[in-house]
Amino acid sequence: MRFKSLLKSSVLLTSILAVLFFNFSCTKDDPSQKECKIIFNFAQFCEGQPLEYDTMKYINAAGNHYLVNEIQYFVSDVKLHRSDGSFQLIDQFEDIHYVDTDIPATQSWQVFDPIIAGNYEKVSFTFGISEAKNQSLMFVNPPERDMFWPDVLGGGYHYMKLNGKWLAAKDLLIPFKTNNFLMFLCQTPSSPDDILKPFNFHLGIGQLYADGSMNTDSITGFVQNYFEVELPNSEFSISDGDTLHFEIRMNVENWFQHPHIWDHNYWGGMIMQNQEAMKTACENGKEDVFSFEK
Repeated sequence: MRFKSLLKSSVLLTSILAVLFFNFSCTKDDPSQKECKIIFNFAQFCEGQPLEYDTMKYINAAGNHYLVNEIQYFVSDVKLHRSDGSFQLIDQFEDIHYVDTDIPATQSWQVFDPIIAGNYEKVSFTFGISEAKNQSLMFVNPPERDMFWPDVLGGGYHYMKLNGKWLAAKDLLIPFKTNNFLMFLCQTPSSPDDILKPFNFHLGIGQLYADGSMNTDSITGFVQNYFEVELPNSEFSISDGDTLHFEIRMNVENWFQHPHIWDHNYWGGMIMQNQEAMKTACENGKEDVFSFEK
């Protein structure tokens, strides 16, 4: 009896596997079941042309001569929006993508998620990483690991590092004494090419300070500076079996001009602990830094 029972179980299992194999084969060969795919390519432009690195050829809206050495940043929670208000979230295999101008492989993202065929009216994403996801130590390997944001400043990871240099005004602040008080006089720059200084245009979690001293012991709270980007002119249609290539373009000059004119002489070379500066930068980033190319 036990042998017959085992035999029946074996026959049943074989039948189930045969049905599954048949269904899989039919699905695989059925043209109507072909998956749609999307590949995002990331590019950095400045003044309408591919960004050139390590060359002092750019002038921002404030008149600062500057160059860019490198850019690293995160985009996350990409959404493909339909006209009925629904959307498809890209998150099955990778929901946070790292872009590094020194690592060509990071500048192309072949989305794993099968895309539903149809018409889409826009593409959006989160610049940086949302509060719920931006957790310290979630990346254990470089290069993403090296984007860490110090725990004392809020933890998690940088949204972006845009590193470069600018020609700073010489002797911008002149100290002098009056009535036994040390004062500073702002001097209008006499030349645009006085002193070459580095800038770290870094964005991440901001801090609120009790006394304005930027002393970490006086931090009273944190500000989440990530923001949503809706890419202009990003509507598209995709059919069964299509693979579409899209370019998400960072227009670097717009970090420094819309809606706020950014003056490196005013903000200085480091803004990590300056929430006012990071807020200003993020408002510029949300305005028109990113564009969409089909």
